[in-house]
Amino acid sequence: MKTDTIALLKECDAGAKMAISSIDQVINKIQSTSLFQLLKESKSHHEKLCDEIHHTLNSYQEAEKDPNPIAKVFANIKTSLMTTLEQDDATIAKLMTDGCNMGVKSLSEYLNKYTNADAKSKDYCNRLIAIEDQLAKDLRPHLL
Repeated sequence: MKTDTIALLKECDAGAKMAISSIDQVINKIQSTSLFQLLKESKSHHEKLCDEIHHTLNSYQEAEKDPNPIAKVFANIKTSLMTTLEQDDATIAKLMTDGCNMGVKSLSEYLNKYTNADAKSKDYCNRLIAIEDQLAKDLRPHLL
């Protein structure tokens, strides 16, 4: 149980950090006040949950987990390239929606993989999935 719990916590930690990093990469390129506010609010939700996950990992005397460096580099390159070619909010909304969908997919896989994780870590994972899913829905009006 403890092994699955820690593994799930670490994957949630990496996922939340990836989301925060992705938002940070685009937030200063946004023109729309509503999109800016949406991403700012989502970043806050991710940071709050990330802090809770860190606290729980610390209680197990476990280190945090950073996102996969290769995945992060590819995401950064894609974001930089797309926002250079098309500098508009719709492009940012598309990128963020893709990221949310990938996050939901990955987190759902981890939730199914680490079935022996404790209820608290599963709750963190479900909350993170809900944050990502809600952001994807909230981004829809910004897609063109």
